[in-house]
Amino acid sequence: MGQEVVVIGAGFGGIAAALRARSLGYEVTLVEKLTSLGGRAGSICVDNYHYDTGPTVITAPWLFDELFALFGKNRADYIEFIALDIWYRFHFNDGDRFDYQACMSQTLADIARIHPPDVAGYQSLLAESKRIYEVGFDKLACEPFHRLTQMLRTVPNMLRLRSYQSVWQRVCNHLQSDKLRQAFSIQPLLVGGNPFDTTCIYSLIHYLERLGGIHFARGGTAMLVRALERLMREEGIRIVLGQKVEEITLTRGKVSGVRCSGGYFSAQHVIANTDPAFLYSQLLNKRHVASSAKLKNRFARKSMALFVVFFGTTRQYPDVAHHSIVLGPRYRELLDDIFNKQVLTDDFSIYLHRPTATDPSLAPAGCDSFYALVPVANNQSGIDWDTAADGFSQSILKHLERTLLPGLHQHLAHSFYHTPNDFQSTYLSPDGAGFSIAPLFYQSAWFRYHNRGEGPKNLYLVGAGTHPGAGLPGVLCSAKVVEKLLS
Repeated sequence: MGQEVVVIGAGFGGIAAALRARSLGYEVTLVEKLTSLGGRAGSICVDNYHYDTGPTVITAPWLFDELFALFGKNRADYIEFIALDIWYRFHFNDGDRFDYQACMSQTLADIARIHPPDVAGYQSLLAESKRIYEVGFDKLACEPFHRLTQMLRTVPNMLRLRSYQSVWQRVCNHLQSDKLRQAFSIQPLLVGGNPFDTTCIYSLIHYLERLGGIHFARGGTAMLVRALERLMREEGIRIVLGQKVEEITLTRGKVSGVRCSGGYFSAQHVIANTDPAFLYSQLLNKRHVASSAKLKNRFARKSMALFVVFFGTTRQYPDVAHHSIVLGPRYRELLDDIFNKQVLTDDFSIYLHRPTATDPSLAPAGCDSFYALVPVANNQSGIDWDTAADGFSQSILKHLERTLLPGLHQHLAHSFYHTPNDFQSTYLSPDGAGFSIAPLFYQSAWFRYHNRGEGPKNLYLVGAGTHPGAGLPGVLCSAKVVEKLLS
């Protein structure tokens, strides 16, 4: 074709969109404001302790395989995916725990130990998850929703699946144990949503996990980014780092290029892997933004934010799983404090990532690397992180020492943290939201920011804030939607 595409932002959505546009024959330039690729999926190395700064859970691995297959190549030749046996280990406040595993029989046995009637309940939940997956993922995740008629055609299916229910309501229809209800309703938190508000469409995650398993990229997610960078360079994609896009330029209502801090790149098509709220408020003149996008910018509910503590230890904790969920004494009430009251509380729940459980090379010999991720309110809360962050970080480390990591402070090599302020400044996330807008029913499909730009022609959106939503499968599917729009 010879036409030029500029992709703004090199998160997974931008990388996937660049590759898909290149496979269609476009000349592609990928522009990233940071000095490395990956966006939130970055990495930090301190004294040979390696930390991923973003996503660590790989589901739907075939979506990555597809990117290499576009050019007749094999993903396994570039990066190894390691299938995990224990997907998540849940630690409850009373000291009990539950292992959610790749082995179905072992998972069912652990469910039976906690509450025998919930064995059948989990199986019926999984069967329902499959039905939702077959519509919500197979049929709709990779389809554009910029026309209302497209949304209206899906309404009968959505009503049939009762997608107006929340994830919590759907789980409670099947499970009786409060512990298991918590364990099987946390999935929306992985994409920034409150289980008590998030549409049960996201219950499809249960079947998605069973279908493809849960994997970890050897060397960490950052090595997956490097593998994709290698592929892009091999296929002639131009990569420009350290350039912040300041404006998308237009000619007669169509995009004509992007103006950056260090130059200008002309283009007949622009794909934005930025937060849509930032795109429409900062990179375009308001008179060129459609009223639909302006309304979303004004009224859309943003996702929660994240507080992440990174730390290394001078000993190993072999009893700690790769992925641990440490649940606090409150569940509904804590989520209400985060999403609705928007206050910082003394108690919390933690996602603890121990990559050295799978890949010991990510820390010095005999040591472990960790990050502890805690959901918090976004910056609309007014929380002063400059004042609160040190104490909050120490509270998290002390809690882990009391529960999973005895002697932690004695064996602590170092620690540091990222607050919502870092997400706002580094990744240009409005209000420091961790996942753009929340995955609510009225912020899904046509109601979400459209993949086709709402304003200028030949502008496209990928990433967490647009259809189909956040999470690695979501942002990779958003690139497939844009591929269809470019074809």
